[in-house]
Amino acid sequence: MDRHVRILGWLWIVNGVLSILGLITGLGILNLTESIPNASDALLVTGGGLCFFLPGLIADFVAGWGVLQYKNWGRILAIILAIFNILFLCWLVIPAVLGIYTLVIMFNEETKALFAGEQA
Repeated sequence: MDRHVRILGWLWIVNGVLSILGLITGLGILNLTESIPNASDALLVTGGGLCFFLPGLIADFVAGWGVLQYKNWGRILAIILAIFNILFLCWLVIPAVLGIYTLVIMFNEETKALFAGEQA
């Protein structure tokens, strides 16, 4: 189970990186298409988008790091993020699959023992 926990930690970090790249790309395309006529409005939309999505993206990194360090708060944060992924991003395949994989691994008895500091 240790291998699955390590994979899961790295998947959360990679999810955060890909989400940030997707957000920046999307905001860049929005600004390049000139659908926002005013430069100050474009800056407002870009800044607003970053402020709205950045806490969740940072949470992906923190959850990944916590899971890799076998911190119980990392396990709980990963479970919470997995539920959000399943509920709100179920129309996207990768976040939904990551959410399901996280729940399956994190609720396993061996995983609970690993995060409790016990030998599995």
